[in-house]
Amino acid sequence: MKNTKVKIHSIKYNFLMNVILKMSAFIFPLITFPYVSRVLGAGPNGDISFASSVVSYFSLIASLGIPSYGIRKCAEVRDNPQILSKTVQELLFINIICTLISYSVFIILLFTVKEFEEQKLLFIITSISILFNTLGIDWFYQAIEQYDYITVRNLIFKVLAVVLMFLFVHRPEDYVIYAGITVIGSVGSNILNIIKLGSYISFRRFQQYYFTQHLKPIFILFLYNATTTIFTNLDQVMLGFMTNSKEVGYYAATVKIKNILVSVITALGSVMLPRVAYYLKKGNNEKFVYLIKKSFDFILVTSIPIACYFIIESRAIILFLAGNGYEKSIFIMQCIAPSIIFIGLSSVTAWQILIPLKKEKYTVLGAIVGAVVNLAINFVLIPSMGGSGAAIATGIAELAVLITHLIVLRKNIYRMIDNKEAIIAILSGACATFGLYAFNHLITINTPLINCIITAVIYFGIYIIFILKLRESIVTDFVENLKNKMR
Repeated sequence: MKNTKVKIHSIKYNFLMNVILKMSAFIFPLITFPYVSRVLGAGPNGDISFASSVVSYFSLIASLGIPSYGIRKCAEVRDNPQILSKTVQELLFINIICTLISYSVFIILLFTVKEFEEQKLLFIITSISILFNTLGIDWFYQAIEQYDYITVRNLIFKVLAVVLMFLFVHRPEDYVIYAGITVIGSVGSNILNIIKLGSYISFRRFQQYYFTQHLKPIFILFLYNATTTIFTNLDQVMLGFMTNSKEVGYYAATVKIKNILVSVITALGSVMLPRVAYYLKKGNNEKFVYLIKKSFDFILVTSIPIACYFIIESRAIILFLAGNGYEKSIFIMQCIAPSIIFIGLSSVTAWQILIPLKKEKYTVLGAIVGAVVNLAINFVLIPSMGGSGAAIATGIAELAVLITHLIVLRKNIYRMIDNKEAIIAILSGACATFGLYAFNHLITINTPLINCIITAVIYFGIYIIFILKLRESIVTDFVENLKNKMR
């Protein structure tokens, strides 16, 4: 190895880097989404969403459960350069084999399924992400907590994608070009990872490899990822088959907004998994419980006000981000917003508790419950309600996942959640909601952008005031630290 000692930053530093990364996932769509929605229209946007949803299944087969397992496993052995190098080689080999299998099945279906063959070029370009995800080995860089590197390279390629979009996407017929640019922006930077990998691990051949030791946990996590991906993308796939591309486009507009919000809310969880796995391996249970409590507090403090605000101001938000022609997305947004809270909480129970504790089978159980619930409700509601029915199904399915996790963890979860902090978040959100409803009743603002700015300042201003008055720990600690640094 060239570097036997990897610098591990603090959780606060990693969280800051990951927040910057997640915020870029929020800011860049704010720049691109309004432009693309207006230039391409609901139909082509629906085609891209349909292709992306289908390709996500093949990406899942290619990666198996390696991204989740790789973070945990490499974090556990990161202090031993030889074992770390051997582990990465084993996992990368398994990943490459699975990618070849996935591409083989994809090519067969591309020429046999009518809906795929009609958009052959779009599907081929979108499928490039499968290869880039394999070469990216992002799980390794997360395991050794190199979030500054991950953030910088992602930002560079996102900026490049935005420039390319404005240069080459000018009419509805350019939707295939936009799909390619989206691939560059989302996973194009992964090509740098395989190049840089030699700086951290050795590629020398070891006498013995033990691939079989990884197969069981990888397969269990694959089942979890598979069922999660199925019901996450099932809505758009079923809409594509049961309705039309415009309906998919209306739904996809809200899903993009929801995914951006979820990525920001769950930013802390991404950096916590390797650290939690490391503490558990060292037997430091006090640190483990402390970190989980902080995670739950953070999710509640952020997800509750965001979900409420996006329900109340859905019209202004949709008209600002998507423009005229997407009015049907307004009610869909209101239906899907509550799922943000459930996804945030279940991300803690799954990624920070069950998986580090090596109870992956229960994450699979939760995902299966969610997939079954989602499938059943979709079949009932999509024919009559379209995208709104799919949004309702998503919310109920995510709640079912969370309830399943809580039942499994019922003996220990009580000591990992601070009830006082939860009550403070709910009360503050309720007060801010009441204040915004009163403002909207008295004053009407017709310009969507101005409406979003003013109402956001009012809503989150009231929320923060109540949070501080009630002494919520995370926000209070942040303010105190900020005051100390300014002295």
